Amino acid sequence: MAVTQPVRAGVVGTGHMGQYHVLVYAELPGVELVGVADIDGDRARAIAGRYETQAFGDHRDLIGRVDVASVSVPTEQHFHVARDLLEAGVSVLVEKPMTPTLEEARELFAVANRSGAILHVGHVERFNGAVDELKQIVTAPILIESRRLGPFIPRVQKDTVVMDLMIHDIDIVLGLVDSPAVRLAAQGGSVHTEVADVAAVQVRFASGAVATITASRATEEKIRTLSITQPDAYIVLDYTEQDIHIYRRAAQEYTMNRGSIRYRRASFVEHLKVHRDNPLKLEIQHLISAMRRRRAGERVVLAQQDDLRSLAMALEIERMIRDGVPEVTWREPDY
Repeated sequence: MAVTQPVRAGVVGTGHMGQYHVLVYAELPGVELVGVADIDGDRARAIAGRYETQAFGDHRDLIGRVDVASVSVPTEQHFHVARDLLEAGVSVLVEKPMTPTLEEARELFAVANRSGAILHVGHVERFNGAVDELKQIVTAPILIESRRLGPFIPRVQKDTVVMDLMIHDIDIVLGLVDSPAVRLAAQGGSVHTEVADVAAVQVRFASGAVATITASRATEEKIRTLSITQPDAYIVLDYTEQDIHIYRRAAQEYTMNRGSIRYRRASFVEHLKVHRDNPLKLEIQHLISAMRRRRAGERVVLAQQDDLRSLAMALEIERMIRDGVPEVTWREPDY
């Protein structure tokens, strides 16, 4: 029986998020963490020493040494780093936001399609077990309410709250509603940085569904919830707990008399406790599986349309808040 060679992996950028990627690769069976790359040599060497791997000062030093790599550098550097790796045939997981412009994002997918490498964008909530379960439950959303709130973290200075937090929820909402968006309304403002730290958005869909998405990094309590109203149920997802509550209308409404107290039952509640796993681990395993399948000759379809659609809407919302445009008609660009 043939022995499967370990997947050689690397991480570019060893900051806060990059270190999570390093940890996952180091612990995954069948994966060899070949090295980490960072322009901060001291930090790269410190992380490499902790995981008994090599440190490099340039991402291009990983070419020829790795099969897959995570790119977790500042957003403005995503395009150049990911392009170099993809052109060399390295499959890449690039953290969100993918790139600062839609044009650069399109070009990265074009490079991946030419080279045969896998390009995956770090929408980690897609791999949250509760989100996967939710997609089996939601059939006809009428109203979607998303809240992603938390305290300010000083390391986040350049990306707006739209790209830092809200893009996760834009991606999930667009995946839940089987209808094109037709209208956007957006408001936001700065609190701790020079860019938007709070944002509130309403998305209207051709089906009549409405989504309200709120994101803040100026809220002391950390909240990560998504609720959906549809004709037969009200569904609440807690991202942090990875669980779902479903409030369904009872088949028949009835009342009960018990002494002087009257009880009326019009609904019942289901509680789905989803098996919890590390979404980042699942995301990296997805990248590795796709890379292996493509190298074995299987046809692997990249999530290009979904990734570009979420980025395009996030960029438009950023522009609306920055320019003070409260509402626009939304037409999806060419993906």
